[in-house]
Amino acid sequence: MNFNFQNKIILGGLLMAFQFTIAQKKEESIGSEVVNVVKPYTATISDAFKVPETPVLDDEGNAKKENVKYTIFSFPVASTFTPSKGKAEGVERTKKARLFNNYATLGFGSYGNINGELFVNQELGDNNYVGGMFRHLSSQGGISGVALDDKFYDTSIDLTYGSNYKDMSWNVDLGYQNQIYNWYGLPSEFGNSLSDNDRSNLINSIDPQHTYNNFSAGGKIAFTEGVLSKASVKFNHFSDSFGSVENRFYVKPTVQFDVFDQFIKTNFIVDYVGGSFDNNYTNNNLTDLKYGYTNVGVEPSFVVQQDDWTLNIGAGLYYSMDKENSDNQFFVYPQINASYKVVGDLMIFYAGAEGGLQQNSYSDFANQNTFLSPTLGIRPTDKQYDVFAGLKGRLTNNVSYNVKGSYKNERNKALFKSNDYSENASNSEYGFGNSFQVVYDDMKTLSLTGDLKAAFSENVSVGIGGTFNSYTNDIQQEAWNLPEIQLNANVDFTITPKWYAGATVFYVGERKDLQSNTRFTVNNTPVTLESYFDANAHVGYKYNDRLTAFVRANNIGSQAYQKWLNYEVQSFQIMVGANYKFDF
Repeated sequence: MNFNFQNKIILGGLLMAFQFTIAQKKEESIGSEVVNVVKPYTATISDAFKVPETPVLDDEGNAKKENVKYTIFSFPVASTFTPSKGKAEGVERTKKARLFNNYATLGFGSYGNINGELFVNQELGDNNYVGGMFRHLSSQGGISGVALDDKFYDTSIDLTYGSNYKDMSWNVDLGYQNQIYNWYGLPSEFGNSLSDNDRSNLINSIDPQHTYNNFSAGGKIAFTEGVLSKASVKFNHFSDSFGSVENRFYVKPTVQFDVFDQFIKTNFIVDYVGGSFDNNYTNNNLTDLKYGYTNVGVEPSFVVQQDDWTLNIGAGLYYSMDKENSDNQFFVYPQINASYKVVGDLMIFYAGAEGGLQQNSYSDFANQNTFLSPTLGIRPTDKQYDVFAGLKGRLTNNVSYNVKGSYKNERNKALFKSNDYSENASNSEYGFGNSFQVVYDDMKTLSLTGDLKAAFSENVSVGIGGTFNSYTNDIQQEAWNLPEIQLNANVDFTITPKWYAGATVFYVGERKDLQSNTRFTVNNTPVTLESYFDANAHVGYKYNDRLTAFVRANNIGSQAYQKWLNYEVQSFQIMVGANYKFDF
């Protein structure tokens, strides 16, 4: 390899010498010379050197600095500016309203109406408290055209004792309620087949008064930590003046825990109701009418949240035991809810499917309709499903809305229907067309509801709502006493710091009922109860922080409408009263 490289070098040198020779003048002669390359060229790298971190200054630029001496020549300047003394801007402070633990209300009105309330609450130490509530509402009656006594009394008292701690709170309750009503709703054609004297004697022989008594005891407990979240228990004893007795026991603990970062909540339910009626409606029974149901349920559910989605997935499992008929059944219900924030809090879409086993009772029915006959059949309602969807949110910061559509399927849905009657003097006090029974039907209900609430300012708030229903019955001719349309509206406003006022109006559409005089040919044509519009208003004056006077006006339109068949309500009513707040 060295030989070849040397040959190439020699040859290159000869060529260069030849070219150089030709370029010279011809008359000059420079001779010849042989160049021998004895070692190949080897490239080398020179040593690197660093640039000093501290540069070396030239002597010229490193000259010694000269000291500079300077002085200030000052003289006074005349000024005519005189600053004014500052004054802090005053802030108007709103007087904090004083809160009181107790209050008493008393009002008197037309028809001999009396409304009284007393609420007391007292703390015992740092954690314990005791409270009580007394309510009374009564009327001496006097509805125009009513032949029987129509007065009523409703009095109740409730007591509570409880404690609040950091990790736990609990309370126990005791309550008693006494209600006195009259079956005053005789049919308009009652006694038309009798002479005036016989009709008068028959009406005078009727004692329409009946009484309800209710005693309750219960308690609640809640924990901030642990598997057991909360639990409630309640016992209720209900009776009337016709020998009817009902007992109900209810317990519902709730447990919750986390599994794989999912929050799981489970409700356990034990609901028992049992009672008896002395007689059936025709008074031909040989033994008491008894009923007894125990519903045991479990409702597990868990929540899934992701971005703007919230999904609550659950189910309801119930086992119902009919004590009197030895008929036990198992039920499964969906309990699913989902919501999606379409536009933040301005528009939220929600949907779901829910169901459950509703335990009906004599006490619950009497709270809805006080003119029932003590001859009822009691059974639970199987709410198979309620599928719904809607939109809710805010149109502005002060206006909220909620629109919802639903389709519900229920078996054994309870409906109030008038009892058939006769004009026989041996009838019970409730056997003259002046009482109601409970009938059951398998029903499907299509509903559309809407609500709009607005707070235009701190002094004015308005609300409006409505419900539209369409019913489909399997057994009964109509959805007895259920309206297809219900509308309501309210407004509350503060006129001055001393004066306030408000009004509520509501509209209830037509309902259907059915009633026959058994002495004649049975008439199966339903009766239509006319729709009605009711308006109420109130005005109040705050004398001071403690004392407030008020005036209330009900049924301002003075409509003699019937909420239930044959039962006209009191026309225009006015009540004057006062409310007093205090502390011990």
